[in-house]
Amino acid sequence: LPFLDQAKMKLSLLSLSSLLASASAFAPNAASSARSGSVAQNAGIDELKVIAEKSNPVLKFYDPLELSTTTIWGNDNDASIAFLRHAEIKHGRVAMAAFVGYIAQSNGIHFPWPISFDGSPFPYAAGSPPEQWDALPDAAKWQIILFIGFLEWFSEAAGTHYMRGGTPGKFPNFSDHKELIPHPVPLNLFDPFGFSKNKSEEAKQAGLIKELNNGRLAQIGIIAFISEQRVEGSVPLLKGLVPHYSGETMAPFG
Repeated sequence: LPFLDQAKMKLSLLSLSSLLASASAFAPNAASSARSGSVAQNAGIDELKVIAEKSNPVLKFYDPLELSTTTIWGNDNDASIAFLRHAEIKHGRVAMAAFVGYIAQSNGIHFPWPISFDGSPFPYAAGSPPEQWDALPDAAKWQIILFIGFLEWFSEAAGTHYMRGGTPGKFPNFSDHKELIPHPVPLNLFDPFGFSKNKSEEAKQAGLIKELNNGRLAQIGIIAFISEQRVEGSVPLLKGLVPHYSGETMAPFG
């Protein structure tokens, strides 16, 4: 849903802004042995260098903050790298959804049916995407937030954790962990129709690099939209293309 994309955008802005600089410089990601939901790779600096060169043959491996050699929260280097990789992949995906949602909402694209039982339409007429979010009923906002919270909890609770030998960025299949789902779910979140499972390893690996690069670009794009809306002229290329927003992007119920 367009407003779901907007919710993801607003909820992730704070953490996204703090991770964007480090994620872009860290340039971590790797080819995977299986697409199965994400950028899957081993947590070693050698793999980081290989993927960095594939994702940006000009810049190659660039780590001025030395994140690839750090340890966090008492974990070893491999686990720390896995955490940072997972964070970049996740923020890239959220940013891609937010970027597409922002463009759709800015052009008045919405579902034709009512948003609630009282017949209220989607708030496409409220203005820009942040203003459309502000116009949503609190009940709708809570549904979106709780659903995103469930996805976050499920991704951390199901399967082998990405910091303990699992695959960074891999979202578990609902069908493999039915004990964690309160009711049957007919389709998995990633690749629900199985289009990717029969692809060649070369195609999967090429797709992973594209996902990483698209996610990095989307992070820049969505932050640029919001920055220009809040501080006019802060993104010269967008001046006059997006309207000013006087609300608070960091306050979902503000």
